[in-house]
Formats: sequence, C-alpha cells, structure tokens
Amino acid sequence: MLVDRSRNDRFVVSRRRTGLGDCLWSLASAWDYAHRTGRALAIDWRGSCYLDNPFANAFPAFFKPIEDIGGVRVICDDQINHVSFPGPFFPSWWNKPSIDCVYRPDEQIFQERDELNDLFQAQDDCEANTVVCDACLMWRCDEKAERTIFRSIAPRVEIEDRIEALYQEHFDGHSIIGVHVRHGNGEDIMDHAPYWADPKVALEQVCTAIRMAKAQPHSRPVRVFLCTDSAKVVDHLSGVFPELFTVPKRFQADQAGPLHSAALGTDGGFSALVEMYLLGRCDTVIRFPPTSAFTRYARLFVPRIVEFDLNDPRRLILIDNSFERSPAP
Repeated sequence: MLVDRSRNDRFVVSRRRTGLGDCLWSLASAWDYAHRTGRALAIDWRGSCYLDNPFANAFPAFFKPIEDIGGVRVICDDQINHVSFPGPFFPSWWNKPSIDCVYRPDEQIFQERDELNDLFQAQDDCEANTVVCDACLMWRCDEKAERTIFRSIAPRVEIEDRIEALYQEHFDGHSIIGVHVRHGNGEDIMDHAPYWADPKVALEQVCTAIRMAKAQPHSRPVRVFLCTDSAKVVDHLSGVFPELFTVPKRFQADQAGPLHSAALGTDGGFSALVEMYLLGRCDTVIRFPPTSAFTRYARLFVPRIVEFDLNDPRRLILIDNSFERSPAP
C-alpha cells in the first residue's frame, strides 16, 4: 500500500491511563509505528490513574518536555486538548462521533489491541491519517524501540533529584540486588495470576531467587533493595532478610488494590518512577513476575537479571545483560 509520507498531518496517538510501566511499553510500540511510517507521535495520557484532572496529560506531570524522539515529532503536553486529529482513524471505532467513543467496553479494547497488533506485524502503513493506540501494547515492538524511548525521555528534575539522593544514600559503594514483587494487593492481576497460585510458595520462590543472586560473584558488599505494591510482602521478606531496604512510600490498605490508583494520586506516580529508575541502576534485578511491565526498564539495562520462567514459574533463569548500558546518569 503506497501512502504519501511527506505530509505532516498524519499521527499516531498513544493513549494510556494505566500504570507507568504499561504506559511506557505501549508508548514504545506506538513510537515504533510512527517512526516506520513517517508520522508524528502524540502522547495522550489524559484520564491517568495518577491524576484527578481528566483533562491533564500525565506525561508532562512526570517527564521533562520533549519535542522529538529518534526523528519523530512529539506532542506531549496539555496542548493535546487543543489538537484536532484528522480522520479517517484506525481502528475504525474512532470514526464514530466523539460522544459515542466515551465508553469503550473491555471487549472493544481487546479487539483494538488485536487490530493494532495485526497492523504492526504487517510492516506496512494504512490509509488512516490518525492511528489511535488505546490498548495495552506490551510485546508489540522490539527491544530497540523500548531502549529508544528510555534513552530519549527523562523524569522531571525533582524526580531525578530524589533518585540521585537515594542512590547516594543507599547504592553507592555497594552491589545492589533489586527485587520487584508485583503482588496486586487484591487487584485482578490477570497474566500474573499463575505466579501467585500459592502465595506461600510464591514468597518462598522469591527468597530462593534472592539467595541465588547473593551467591553470585560480587565485587562490592551486597545490599538488597525491595520494590513491591504490598506491605505484607515487605513484612515477610524483611523477616527473612533483615538487611533488606525499601524506599519509604504509602501503601494501599490490605486488599485495596494496586499503587497506580487515584487514591495515591501524583505521589503514587512519583514513587513509582523513583523505584523504576532505581531498579535500573541495580547490579542484579529479580523480576517476580517477569510479566510485569514495571521492570522492563531494568530488564533492558541491568547487567544481571534473575526471573521466573514464563512457562514454568518454579524455574529460575539467570540472564547476562552486561553488554547493555543504562541511560541513567
């Protein structure tokens, strides 16, 4: 299919309202298609679970302004409220009158995810002037696209300052084993569920992974850094590994749901990015479960990864990632 790529009025819109790991991975997939087809990229994170203003774009609330990613023009601030994207649209749902697009049932979102996946896999452009990516697009791009996103964007200065202060206080001079445990705290954890079929066994697996990571060669004294969405997980693992440390943050009440919640607001997003980027500066990271988008940054850049087999959650995998360098300062 031949499409005129010289025009500057063709767009990919990356719309997400979920946790930041999902937002960033889906953004990488949207960017990849925009880059391949000569389109501009609009980052539209209005209605975010971290903000109470439905018209505020969450991207500039957490990241520095950016106008270009890898040669792709970017719109990423609140001017998104004043942009009228040209039709026709893909997927076709978005050609409906705007009032009819307000409510999209889950089955429609899943259908759009599959339609977008087919479009991306076809390695070709479509006739639509605007492609709307409003679904979870994890696994829909290669790692090169993900690395481009993480190397191009940067958290706001106040978030960077907090990351650096914690790094100097806890990381400097040590070999850090980062542990991410995505529990859900009562949320429907969907693809993560097999890893929590037996919670007691799950926590034992995490302990085994920590012991395995500590047994590897380390050039400096070892410290264990835990990131999780469950206070119960903190209590359990701290009892087994007293030297373990965490970044102070607010948790939801027991079984009240995840940390990406309106109840925690921008503080929740701030804390999430601090932990995400600190995990990316560890020497080893344990991912439980490996299906969590939150640790994709770490998975791409940390020298050594310990994760659990997608097909057999009881089996540990050690991954040498030392050829990659983190974009972190």
